[in-house]
Parts: sequence; structure tokens; C-alpha cells
Amino acid sequence: MDLDGFCQEIKDRFPEISAKADRWYTLRWDDLTDTEYYSYSWFEALANALNGEMRKETDPALYGALLKVISNAFESEGAEIAKAIDVAFVENLFWEVPEHQAASYWAALPRGLKELYVNFHHRTPL
Repeated sequence: MDLDGFCQEIKDRFPEISAKADRWYTLRWDDLTDTEYYSYSWFEALANALNGEMRKETDPALYGALLKVISNAFESEGAEIAKAIDVAFVENLFWEVPEHQAASYWAALPRGLKELYVNFHHRTPL
């Protein structure tokens, strides 16, 4: 699967958070959806949408399946998808989320995604 296909799979399987990510994407990039970088940038928007859910203290169990799919894809779907997950998604998770609101999401984050986060930021969000 390529990155565009993976992006569409996430949108199809997780429509509620995807709609929130679409709103974040539109705030930043307007309606630039036909560029070659759309899917890559959309994963940054997905991280921002999840950050918004963290700040609202939404139960992380609602996103456990999404995080597992993303973690599994990092391990199995190839370099293009792995790069988007690492750089566009994981590096942007927990941005401007207070520790007390990030804690339950950090606990729910799959180990592989935690490792990516710590490898980049050299610390946990807590």
C-alpha cells in the first residue's frame, strides 16, 4: 500500500477523528488536497486533532484501535508510510498538551510509537 492508500484507509476506518483532522488540515493548508504531499501533511493534521482530543480529556480508549493500526503500519507498510508516521504524525503528537492531559494518551500509545517519540524528542511528554 502507498501513503495515499493508507491515508484513505484511516479516513474510511476512523471517520470521526478523520473529520477533525480534515478541519485541522483546512486551517493550515486551506483546500490544497491535490498536491503530492497531501497525505503526508494530513498525518500532521491527524496528530493535531488527537492533541485537541487530549486537551479536551477525551477518553483515549476511543482512539486505541487507531493508534494500533498506525503502529502496525509503521512496522509493516514500508518506508513511505513509516516516514509519514514518524515525522508527520508522532513528532507532532502531544504538542502543547499539558502533562496531566497527555498522561492517559501516553499510557495508551503503543510501545513502538513511544519509542519513535522519545527518539525524536529525547524525553516523554510527561
